[in-house]
Amino acid sequence: MIIKSFEINKINFDNFNFFLLYGENEGYKNEILNVFSNKLNIYKKIRYDENDILENYEKFISGILNKSLFDEKKFIIVNRATDKLIKLIEELLVRKVTDCKIFFISHLLQKKSKLRNLFEKENKLITVPFYNDNNSTLSLLASNFFQKNNIKISQETINLLVERSLGDRKNLYNELTKIESFAQNESKITYENIIKLTNLAGDYSISEITDNCLAKNIRKIVVILNENNFSSEECIIILRTLLHKSKRLLNLINNIESTKNIEKSISSYKPPIFWKEKEIVKKQINNWSKNEVIKMIGEIFEVEMLIKKNSANSLNIVCDFLLYKSKAA
Repeated sequence: MIIKSFEINKINFDNFNFFLLYGENEGYKNEILNVFSNKLNIYKKIRYDENDILENYEKFISGILNKSLFDEKKFIIVNRATDKLIKLIEELLVRKVTDCKIFFISHLLQKKSKLRNLFEKENKLITVPFYNDNNSTLSLLASNFFQKNNIKISQETINLLVERSLGDRKNLYNELTKIESFAQNESKITYENIIKLTNLAGDYSISEITDNCLAKNIRKIVVILNENNFSSEECIIILRTLLHKSKRLLNLINNIESTKNIEKSISSYKPPIFWKEKEIVKKQINNWSKNEVIKMIGEIFEVEMLIKKNSANSLNIVCDFLLYKSKAA
Protein backbone atom coordinates (compact mmCIF):
# COMPACT_ATOMS: atom_id res chain seq x y z
CA MET A 1 0.00 0.00 0.00
CA ILE A 2 1.39 3.38 -0.99
CA ILE A 3 1.25 6.21 1.55
CA LYS A 4 2.44 9.71 0.69
CA SER A 5 4.95 11.26 3.06
CA PHE A 6 2.53 13.97 4.23
CA GLU A 7 -0.06 11.28 5.14
CA ILE A 8 2.14 9.55 7.73
CA ASN A 9 0.00 10.71 10.65
CA LYS A 10 -2.97 8.83 9.19
CA ILE A 11 -1.28 5.45 9.68
CA ASN A 12 -2.68 3.23 12.43
CA PHE A 13 0.49 1.52 13.64
CA ASP A 14 -1.47 -1.25 15.33
CA ASN A 15 -2.47 -2.56 11.89
CA PHE A 16 0.96 -2.69 10.21
CA ASN A 17 4.35 -4.22 10.99
CA PHE A 18 6.37 -3.72 7.80
CA PHE A 19 7.32 -0.43 6.15
CA LEU A 20 9.44 0.47 3.11
CA LEU A 21 10.92 3.98 2.90
CA TYR A 22 12.70 4.55 -0.40
CA GLY A 23 13.91 7.41 -2.58
CA GLU A 24 16.63 10.01 -3.05
CA ASN A 25 15.64 12.40 -0.27
CA GLU A 26 17.73 11.12 2.64
CA GLY A 27 16.92 14.11 4.81
CA TYR A 28 13.16 13.69 4.52
CA LYS A 29 13.45 9.93 5.12
CA ASN A 30 15.36 10.60 8.35
CA GLU A 31 12.71 13.10 9.44
CA ILE A 32 9.88 10.62 8.92
CA LEU A 33 11.87 7.81 10.53
CA ASN A 34 12.20 10.03 13.61
CA VAL A 35 8.42 10.57 13.54
CA PHE A 36 7.93 6.80 13.54
CA SER A 37 10.49 6.43 16.33
CA ASN A 38 8.71 8.99 18.52
CA LYS A 39 5.35 7.30 17.98
CA LEU A 40 6.90 3.93 18.88
CA ASN A 41 9.10 5.19 21.71
CA ILE A 42 8.42 2.15 23.93
CA TYR A 43 9.98 -0.11 21.29
CA LYS A 44 13.64 -1.13 21.48
CA LYS A 45 15.45 0.29 18.43
CA ILE A 46 17.78 -2.08 16.53
CA ARG A 47 19.65 -1.34 13.28
CA TYR A 48 20.79 -3.84 10.65
CA ASP A 49 22.33 -3.71 7.22
CA GLU A 50 20.83 -6.00 4.57
CA ASN A 51 24.09 -7.98 4.40
CA ASP A 52 23.97 -8.62 8.15
CA ILE A 53 20.55 -10.24 7.75
CA LEU A 54 21.42 -12.29 4.69
CA GLU A 55 24.56 -13.66 6.36
CA ASN A 56 22.62 -14.59 9.54
CA TYR A 57 19.22 -15.30 8.03
CA GLU A 58 17.98 -18.04 10.40
CA LYS A 59 19.28 -16.22 13.47
CA PHE A 60 17.43 -13.05 12.43
CA ILE A 61 14.17 -14.96 11.85
CA SER A 62 14.36 -16.80 15.16
CA GLY A 63 15.22 -13.58 16.99
CA ILE A 64 11.96 -12.06 15.80
CA LEU A 65 9.72 -15.11 16.23
CA ASN A 66 11.02 -16.53 19.50
CA LYS A 67 9.77 -14.37 22.35
CA SER A 68 9.76 -14.63 26.13
CA LEU A 69 7.81 -12.76 28.78
CA PHE A 70 10.76 -10.40 29.22
CA ASP A 71 11.24 -9.52 25.55
CA GLU A 72 10.81 -5.89 24.56
CA LYS A 73 8.86 -4.73 21.55
CA LYS A 74 11.30 -4.12 18.69
CA PHE A 75 11.71 -1.20 16.28
CA ILE A 76 13.97 -2.65 13.57
CA ILE A 77 15.63 -0.56 10.85
CA VAL A 78 17.12 -2.41 7.87
CA ASN A 79 19.39 -0.18 5.77
CA ARG A 80 20.26 -0.63 2.07
CA ALA A 81 17.29 -2.95 1.45
CA THR A 82 17.00 -4.58 -2.00
CA ASP A 83 15.07 -7.33 -3.77
CA LYS A 84 17.22 -9.89 -1.92
CA LEU A 85 14.93 -9.47 1.10
CA ILE A 86 11.75 -10.61 -0.68
CA LYS A 87 11.98 -14.14 0.74
CA LEU A 88 12.42 -12.80 4.28
CA ILE A 89 9.42 -10.47 4.07
CA GLU A 90 7.15 -13.15 2.60
CA GLU A 91 8.16 -15.58 5.34
CA LEU A 92 7.51 -13.03 8.08
CA LEU A 93 4.09 -12.27 6.58
CA VAL A 94 3.16 -15.95 6.73
CA ARG A 95 4.44 -16.23 10.33
CA LYS A 96 2.27 -13.26 11.39
CA VAL A 97 4.88 -11.26 13.29
CA THR A 98 3.67 -9.23 16.28
CA ASP A 99 5.33 -6.82 18.74
CA CYS A 100 7.83 -5.89 16.05
CA LYS A 101 7.90 -3.02 13.54
CA ILE A 102 10.40 -3.41 10.71
CA PHE A 103 11.41 -0.46 8.52
CA PHE A 104 13.25 -1.25 5.29
CA ILE A 105 15.27 1.72 4.06
CA SER A 106 16.36 1.96 0.44
CA HIS A 107 17.65 4.53 -2.01
CA LEU A 108 15.98 4.88 -5.41
CA LEU A 109 13.90 1.85 -6.49
CA GLN A 110 12.85 1.49 -10.11
CA LYS A 111 9.26 0.56 -11.01
CA LYS A 112 10.42 -2.96 -11.89
CA SER A 113 11.83 -3.51 -8.39
CA LYS A 114 10.30 -6.63 -6.81
CA LEU A 115 10.64 -5.12 -3.35
CA ARG A 116 8.79 -1.97 -4.35
CA ASN A 117 6.07 -3.93 -6.17
CA LEU A 118 5.50 -6.22 -3.19
CA PHE A 119 4.99 -3.31 -0.81
CA GLU A 120 2.79 -1.39 -3.24
CA LYS A 121 0.43 -4.31 -3.95
CA GLU A 122 0.19 -5.96 -0.52
CA ASN A 123 -2.36 -4.31 1.80
CA LYS A 124 -0.51 -5.47 4.89
CA LEU A 125 2.59 -3.54 3.87
CA ILE A 126 3.22 0.21 3.84
CA THR A 127 5.56 1.95 1.39
CA VAL A 128 6.42 5.64 1.42
CA PRO A 129 8.36 7.14 -1.55
CA PHE A 130 10.63 10.13 -0.93
CA TYR A 131 11.37 12.33 -3.92
CA ASN A 132 13.79 15.24 -4.07
CA ASP A 133 12.56 18.45 -2.49
CA ASN A 134 11.82 21.20 -4.96
CA ASN A 135 13.47 24.59 -4.60
CA SER A 136 10.33 26.19 -3.18
CA THR A 137 10.19 23.67 -0.32
CA LEU A 138 13.88 24.10 0.49
CA SER A 139 13.59 27.88 0.31
CA LEU A 140 10.66 27.79 2.75
CA LEU A 141 12.55 25.51 5.16
CA ALA A 142 15.56 27.84 5.05
CA SER A 143 13.44 30.99 5.48
CA ASN A 144 11.64 29.47 8.49
CA PHE A 145 14.99 28.59 10.04
CA PHE A 146 16.33 32.14 9.68
CA GLN A 147 13.11 33.69 10.99
CA LYS A 148 13.07 31.36 13.99
CA ASN A 149 16.68 32.26 14.82
CA ASN A 150 16.25 36.00 14.09
CA ILE A 151 18.98 35.96 11.46
CA LYS A 152 18.82 38.60 8.74
CA ILE A 153 19.51 37.23 5.28
CA SER A 154 18.65 38.20 1.69
CA GLN A 155 16.57 36.07 -0.66
CA GLU A 156 19.53 35.94 -3.05
CA THR A 157 21.62 34.34 -0.30
CA ILE A 158 18.86 31.83 0.48
CA ASN A 159 18.73 30.96 -3.24
CA LEU A 160 22.45 30.18 -3.18
CA LEU A 161 21.99 27.94 -0.15
CA VAL A 162 19.10 26.12 -1.84
CA GLU A 163 21.13 25.66 -5.02
CA ARG A 164 23.90 24.01 -3.03
CA SER A 165 21.48 21.65 -1.28
CA LEU A 166 20.94 19.60 -4.48
CA GLY A 167 17.28 18.84 -3.76
CA ASP A 168 17.85 17.16 -0.37
CA ARG A 169 16.86 18.74 2.94
CA LYS A 170 19.53 16.67 4.73
CA ASN A 171 22.14 18.65 2.86
CA LEU A 172 20.31 21.88 3.68
CA TYR A 173 20.10 21.04 7.39
CA ASN A 174 23.81 20.22 7.50
CA GLU A 175 24.63 23.67 6.13
CA LEU A 176 22.09 25.42 8.39
CA THR A 177 23.81 23.85 11.40
CA LYS A 178 27.08 25.50 10.36
CA ILE A 179 25.34 28.82 9.82
CA GLU A 180 23.63 28.60 13.23
CA SER A 181 27.01 28.29 14.94
CA PHE A 182 28.48 31.13 12.89
CA ALA A 183 25.46 33.36 13.58
CA GLN A 184 26.02 33.30 17.34
CA ASN A 185 28.41 36.18 16.80
CA GLU A 186 26.69 37.73 13.77
CA SER A 187 23.28 39.34 13.42
CA LYS A 188 23.29 39.21 9.62
CA ILE A 189 24.52 36.56 7.18
CA THR A 190 25.88 37.82 3.86
CA TYR A 191 26.16 36.19 0.46
CA GLU A 192 29.94 36.01 0.95
CA ASN A 193 29.48 34.30 4.33
CA ILE A 194 27.42 31.54 2.72
CA ILE A 195 30.04 30.96 0.03
CA LYS A 196 32.73 30.54 2.69
CA LEU A 197 30.65 28.52 5.16
CA THR A 198 28.92 26.04 2.87
CA ASN A 199 30.96 23.37 1.19
CA LEU A 200 28.30 21.01 -0.08
CA ALA A 201 29.15 20.60 -3.72
CA GLY A 202 31.20 23.67 -2.88
CA ASP A 203 34.42 22.10 -4.00
CA TYR A 204 34.95 24.22 -7.08
CA SER A 205 36.36 21.27 -9.01
CA ILE A 206 33.17 19.23 -8.53
CA SER A 207 30.93 22.02 -9.78
CA GLU A 208 33.32 22.77 -12.60
CA ILE A 209 33.65 19.16 -13.77
CA THR A 210 29.88 18.65 -13.93
CA ASP A 211 29.36 21.91 -15.80
CA ASN A 212 32.01 20.95 -18.34
CA CYS A 213 30.58 17.47 -18.75
CA LEU A 214 27.24 18.98 -19.77
CA ALA A 215 29.10 21.51 -21.94
CA LYS A 216 30.95 18.53 -23.53
CA ASN A 217 34.31 20.11 -22.88
CA ILE A 218 36.35 16.91 -22.61
CA ARG A 219 39.74 18.65 -22.50
CA LYS A 220 38.76 20.63 -19.42
CA ILE A 221 37.45 17.48 -17.75
CA VAL A 222 40.75 15.68 -18.32
CA VAL A 223 42.61 18.60 -16.74
CA ILE A 224 40.35 18.62 -13.66
CA LEU A 225 40.63 14.83 -13.24
CA ASN A 226 44.42 15.05 -13.44
CA GLU A 227 44.53 17.81 -10.83
CA ASN A 228 42.25 16.10 -8.29
CA ASN A 229 42.14 12.79 -6.47
CA PHE A 230 38.44 12.42 -5.70
CA SER A 231 37.37 10.11 -2.86
CA SER A 232 34.51 7.60 -3.04
CA GLU A 233 32.30 10.02 -1.15
CA GLU A 234 33.18 12.82 -3.55
CA CYS A 235 32.30 10.55 -6.48
CA ILE A 236 28.75 10.34 -5.10
CA ILE A 237 28.68 14.14 -4.75
CA ILE A 238 29.84 14.48 -8.37
CA LEU A 239 26.95 12.31 -9.54
CA ARG A 240 24.41 14.13 -7.35
CA THR A 241 25.68 17.48 -8.64
CA LEU A 242 25.52 16.21 -12.23
CA LEU A 243 21.98 14.95 -11.61
CA HIS A 244 20.90 18.29 -10.16
CA LYS A 245 22.35 20.24 -13.09
CA SER A 246 20.91 17.76 -15.61
CA LYS A 247 17.43 18.29 -14.15
CA ARG A 248 17.96 22.04 -14.36
CA LEU A 249 19.01 21.63 -18.01
CA LEU A 250 15.88 19.58 -18.73
CA ASN A 251 13.67 22.26 -17.16
CA LEU A 252 15.39 24.93 -19.25
CA ILE A 253 14.92 22.95 -22.47
CA ASN A 254 11.23 22.47 -21.66
CA ASN A 255 10.88 26.19 -21.01
CA ILE A 256 12.64 27.11 -24.24
CA GLU A 257 10.19 24.93 -26.17
CA SER A 258 7.47 27.29 -24.93
CA THR A 259 9.22 30.64 -25.03
CA LYS A 260 11.50 30.04 -28.05
CA ASN A 261 13.95 32.30 -26.25
CA ILE A 262 17.13 30.99 -24.56
CA GLU A 263 18.06 34.29 -22.91
CA LYS A 264 14.61 34.78 -21.42
CA SER A 265 14.46 31.20 -20.15
CA ILE A 266 17.85 31.49 -18.42
CA SER A 267 17.11 34.93 -16.95
CA SER A 268 13.72 33.88 -15.53
CA TYR A 269 14.87 30.54 -14.13
CA LYS A 270 14.30 29.97 -10.39
CA PRO A 271 16.46 29.83 -8.38
CA PRO A 272 18.41 32.35 -10.45
CA ILE A 273 21.33 31.23 -12.59
CA PHE A 274 24.26 33.42 -11.61
CA TRP A 275 25.81 35.54 -14.33
CA LYS A 276 29.10 33.62 -14.17
CA GLU A 277 27.26 30.44 -15.16
CA LYS A 278 25.15 31.79 -18.00
CA GLU A 279 27.61 31.22 -20.85
CA ILE A 280 28.34 27.62 -19.97
CA VAL A 281 24.61 26.97 -19.43
CA LYS A 282 23.98 28.23 -22.99
CA LYS A 283 26.55 25.72 -24.27
CA GLN A 284 24.81 22.95 -22.35
CA ILE A 285 21.45 23.85 -23.88
CA ASN A 286 22.93 23.80 -27.37
CA ASN A 287 24.69 20.47 -26.81
CA TRP A 288 21.79 18.36 -25.59
CA SER A 289 18.36 17.37 -26.84
CA LYS A 290 15.48 16.78 -24.46
CA ASN A 291 15.57 13.00 -24.97
CA GLU A 292 19.33 12.89 -24.42
CA VAL A 293 18.99 14.67 -21.08
CA ILE A 294 16.21 12.32 -19.96
CA LYS A 295 18.43 9.35 -20.87
CA MET A 296 21.35 10.96 -19.02
CA ILE A 297 19.30 11.32 -15.82
CA GLY A 298 18.40 7.61 -15.89
CA GLU A 299 22.04 6.66 -16.48
CA ILE A 300 23.21 8.72 -13.51
CA PHE A 301 20.98 6.68 -11.19
CA GLU A 302 22.40 3.45 -12.66
CA VAL A 303 26.00 4.64 -12.23
CA GLU A 304 25.37 5.62 -8.61
CA MET A 305 23.99 2.15 -7.85
CA LEU A 306 27.02 0.62 -9.59
CA ILE A 307 29.60 2.53 -7.55
CA LYS A 308 27.78 1.72 -4.31
CA LYS A 309 28.30 -1.94 -5.16
CA ASN A 310 31.90 -1.34 -6.30
CA SER A 311 33.16 1.43 -4.03
CA ALA A 312 36.80 0.43 -4.58
CA ASN A 313 36.41 1.30 -8.28
CA SER A 314 34.14 4.32 -7.81
CA LEU A 315 36.62 6.85 -9.19
CA ASN A 316 37.29 4.82 -12.35
CA ILE A 317 33.57 4.29 -12.92
CA VAL A 318 32.72 7.99 -12.51
CA CYS A 319 35.68 9.15 -14.62
CA ASP A 320 34.73 6.79 -17.47
CA PHE A 321 31.12 7.99 -17.31
CA LEU A 322 32.06 11.69 -17.35
CA LEU A 323 34.46 11.25 -20.26
CA TYR A 324 31.96 9.17 -22.23
CA LYS A 325 29.11 11.65 -21.76
CA SER A 326 31.30 14.68 -22.54
CA LYS A 327 32.42 13.40 -25.94
CA ALA A 328 31.08 15.44 -28.83
CA ALA A 329 28.05 13.89 -30.49
